[in-house]
Amino acid sequence: MTTLQHALRDGTARLSEAGLADAPRDARQLLAHATGIAPDRLTLHLPEPLTPEAATRYETALALRIARHPVSHITGRRAFWGRDFVVTPDVLDPRPETETLVAEALSTPFRRVLDLGTGSGAILLSLLAERPAATGIGVDLSEAALDVARRNAHLLGITDRATLTRSDWFTAVDGTFDLIVSNPPYIAQDEMDSLSPEVLREPHMALSPGGDGLDAYRAVARGAPAHMAPGARLMVEIGPTQSAAVSAFFAEAGLVAITTLRDLDGRDRVVCAQRGDTRPED
Repeated sequence: MTTLQHALRDGTARLSEAGLADAPRDARQLLAHATGIAPDRLTLHLPEPLTPEAATRYETALALRIARHPVSHITGRRAFWGRDFVVTPDVLDPRPETETLVAEALSTPFRRVLDLGTGSGAILLSLLAERPAATGIGVDLSEAALDVARRNAHLLGITDRATLTRSDWFTAVDGTFDLIVSNPPYIAQDEMDSLSPEVLREPHMALSPGGDGLDAYRAVARGAPAHMAPGARLMVEIGPTQSAAVSAFFAEAGLVAITTLRDLDGRDRVVCAQRGDTRPED
């Protein structure tokens, strides 16, 4: 009889032999997925037998991981800001460093938020879930990504407060907002070859705009001021070497109070700016 404990040990060994650095964690997540057990409850079930059906699912999951498919694409889920989000190969995986942006956005009240390049909707929906009185719009050029975001909005029960629309940055956006956020594509074209096989399975349009990696910030800087209410804030995720360039774009656009925040690893991660007039009473 094969128990879950035996399966976990075997899966960890196979992933380690394949050169995967996080083999123990990945094997645990894949076994939890195959058995339908919450990852944080798996230890309690390790003495139990592995059913043939679960064994088949686990074997398939391990083979995909060895082929360097991201764990999230295999399980269809990714944790972000304390919630599980549906993810597919059509969207960028929500990453822990992006929580730096969410934390800063939540540090000041807002009523209406715009998320540019929303992808899975993780940023927008996390903000709206934390602020029940707020509404927001998420835009993306990919209709497939918007479908994923709509699924997440439904699962979180906030479809009535989140509008998800296809738009090339601001082209389909009307009105003003007191918070604009974005995690745009920012990897330079000549850096793409250095990415891991897992990252390269994510949608390229969400990873790189080509060229120097800064075109998305140029578009945001051009379009944001016209859509910022008095005192509104703008914050974007950046690559660790892009702070100076992005800050300059925002300054040229007439924005003020430009600062750079670092992530938990001490790398530049978010550039924040503000429209240069008084914020209305909250």
